Amino acid sequence: MSIIEYNFEHYKSLAPNLYRKEKYNLQVELLKLQEDVIKNKRQIALCFEGRDTAGKSSTINFFSEHLIPSNFDYVHLGIPTPYEKRNWFRRWSKHLPKAGKIVLFDRSWYTRALIEPTLGYCTKPQYEDFMTKVNDWEKKLIKNGTEIVKFYFSIDKEQQKRRISARKNSKLKYWKLSESDQLMVNQWDVFTLYKNQMFDITSTDVAPWIIINANNKMIARLSALRYILNTLDYEGKVTLEPPKWGEDLGNYSCFIEGVLFDNLTYEQYKILAPFSD
Repeated sequence: MSIIEYNFEHYKSLAPNLYRKEKYNLQVELLKLQEDVIKNKRQIALCFEGRDTAGKSSTINFFSEHLIPSNFDYVHLGIPTPYEKRNWFRRWSKHLPKAGKIVLFDRSWYTRALIEPTLGYCTKPQYEDFMTKVNDWEKKLIKNGTEIVKFYFSIDKEQQKRRISARKNSKLKYWKLSESDQLMVNQWDVFTLYKNQMFDITSTDVAPWIIINANNKMIARLSALRYILNTLDYEGKVTLEPPKWGEDLGNYSCFIEGVLFDNLTYEQYKILAPFSD
């Protein structure tokens, strides 16, 4: 089993002004990577998995903010049809990246390893069939030129409760809280069981799971992007020096629900940062 827990230690102290600078530098490098993908007709699939409210969608938005629109796709599939439930890999194969494209999967084929068995949306044979075949399926894709990165965004139970409560009471984000989300909250331990089985069976040398600590969304976004840039090669690559953060840096601020909270102490900022936009 090959699991990579990617904790970029330099992001433990995160001043907003330096966060914006780091975000800019990383996004410049990501655009270089995309240009290399286009030029050399590469195919990159980025999978984002994790519990509800872990920050998958916001990280995808962070990744794609300045990418060339015609050369990346965002994929978030809904409820599968009866045919798709029986032909799981075909359901996803048609969304895989073509030459010159990056595809960002907001939940991926691993829905069958996590959400579906947790909530009883698939049968035991369907689950077992997926877990038996997925490694060979991915190896074949990689052999044929598809580069796969599998992120798992990890949050603790209390953090999820806080985010769900904030989402429920938000006039802008209440719609993100689905019936399935509510059900998943009550199935924390069951989900954990399937998550661990997924790691044990499907984290391979050629396609390991990259675990990102997502208790702080901003740090999670930067860490995930830095992993991509550190791992993948591309023309004109600049290896960025680790940022020099510090708790003594002033000017702490953050946005929550579009409202700016400014002139915060570092302790105040640490409390509010997990709830920031």
